[in-house]
Amino acid sequence: MSDARTVWGIGLTTIAGDGTVLDAWYPEVRTGTSASDEVAVAALEPLAGPDERRNVTLEVVQLQIDLDAAPASTADAYLRLHALSHLVVRPNELNLDGIFGHLPNVAWTNAGPVLPADAARLRPRLQRAGIQVQGLDKFPRLTDYVQPSGVRIADASRVRLGAYLSPGTTVMHEGFVNFNAGTLGASMVEGRISQGVVVGDGSDIGGGSSIMGTLSGGGTHRVSIGARTLLGANAGIGISLGDDCVVEAGLYVTAGTKIVLVDGPVTADGARKSVKGAELSGHDGVLFRRNSLSGAVEAVRRAGVGVTLNEALHA
Repeated sequence: MSDARTVWGIGLTTIAGDGTVLDAWYPEVRTGTSASDEVAVAALEPLAGPDERRNVTLEVVQLQIDLDAAPASTADAYLRLHALSHLVVRPNELNLDGIFGHLPNVAWTNAGPVLPADAARLRPRLQRAGIQVQGLDKFPRLTDYVQPSGVRIADASRVRLGAYLSPGTTVMHEGFVNFNAGTLGASMVEGRISQGVVVGDGSDIGGGSSIMGTLSGGGTHRVSIGARTLLGANAGIGISLGDDCVVEAGLYVTAGTKIVLVDGPVTADGARKSVKGAELSGHDGVLFRRNSLSGAVEAVRRAGVGVTLNEALHA
């Protein structure tokens, strides 16, 4: 285990009355071997203690983990999610095996996490305190734990903790970014980036579009999108796209989609050669479109830059 594959943090963990660890918040994630940081501990200690409104207790936690080992606890799982959102490690470059087993279902409120059973039992008390349940999930909102630098997020509820968002990224109201997924540069996100998916610098994920992840039936292939690529509005992919590609609005391309190679060789009967989408996965400079007369999905070679984002929107 090298220092480069080790991260540590000092934070606060929330423990329900029945002993369930609900979450952990790490203001900072550092690489290498953990060291004593009395200043960080002293800053958090006043925040520790019981919160009777939510039937929880907050405790200071210091943890060091090996990114190549599987998560071992809730605090461990949260440190991995923080490492992603603090841009310490990129998506798919750490071990997340079994992470769901360490993330309990939580009633997320505007005052912090609550055990779902307690949220129901304590409803009158919570209401009097102005505490509202905003969701029931294993993952919290990114912005409740990390405020990524140089990033715009129009609707905080649509980006989970564990999202990797590079400076210059804009996530519009209908955009969604799952954990262990995100952008490697300035990108426009108006569609869905599923778990395990990474999007290259300067790319545009159009409104209502969808990228298939391994949690949504995508098998084991990790879908990625290159730089300066456009996924059109309401389009979708189950294959990777290289640099400078375009997928026509409303077109869904999967590994099994039959695609006509418009620029390819002609067969003996005069038709153009067809291939499955998987054979074009990751290729640069491809326009995917649907022929408006025949309905066939076609691939056309294209030259030059795929898309150019408006710099004023991503500064």
